[in-house]
Amino acid sequence: MDYIKPTDVAAAMLETGRRKLALAPFDLIVRGALAGAILAAATSLAVTGTVQTGQPLVGALIFPVGLALIVLLGFDLVTGSFGLLPLALLGNEKNGGLMLANWGYVFVGNLIGSVVYGALLVIALTNFGNTPVVGVAARIVSIAEAKTIGYAAFGFSGMITVFVKGVLCNWMVCLAIVAAMTSNSTVGKIAATWMPVFIFFAQGFEHSVVNMFLIPTGMMLGAKISLFDWWFRNQIPVTLGNLAGGFIFTGLAIYLTHKPRETESLPLAARVAAE
Repeated sequence: MDYIKPTDVAAAMLETGRRKLALAPFDLIVRGALAGAILAAATSLAVTGTVQTGQPLVGALIFPVGLALIVLLGFDLVTGSFGLLPLALLGNEKNGGLMLANWGYVFVGNLIGSVVYGALLVIALTNFGNTPVVGVAARIVSIAEAKTIGYAAFGFSGMITVFVKGVLCNWMVCLAIVAAMTSNSTVGKIAATWMPVFIFFAQGFEHSVVNMFLIPTGMMLGAKISLFDWWFRNQIPVTLGNLAGGFIFTGLAIYLTHKPRETESLPLAARVAAE
């Protein structure tokens, strides 16, 4: 059967974290940039679907194509690494500095890919600045402003809200990445990835890499947003929320309850006696 048991998935989570920690900085940046660009493309597709149909749910249904491609091609999102890399430290196999450096390289790669795609999209949507900002472009501007100065209007409560939305988002995103490990088939991985990502996007939660595309692209299109608004009203608190949600509610929780126990390697009779 194609289905992989949760205990084997927990082992795969640990092994994936170890393997990612062993990657060279060049690989992390390249894979991060490709992941950022693909997720940005999926986001612009989702915005296009929403604008054309007037139904936000349509955008949520088609957005998961981005993470599905990232999982299938083995690219890196810093949000996924938040849920997996700390597991390799539980047994003191790696040092924390290596993990932080890994996150840093992938974060930079995600940012590069997201902004490059955003700049190219701005050219495509405005005919290199020769047509008005309407349709999809105008929608990106409004989303970018809502994600920054929109939260700022609520003061401290806005900061708490954006952090919590980051927690809820990456709980689902990391769940999608782990769920993809329950299958060895391409179709199975796509289906498992689709469900949790749809949950987060349909409810408007905050994903740091998605915002690396939406906010600077909105700024390039004329959104009334400063760098301070981008980073301190959204990017930093969302990233911290993504870290907490991905690691605590998915990576750590699933690993602690499903990690292989010593009795699972014993013969059936011995396992029964041990229980």
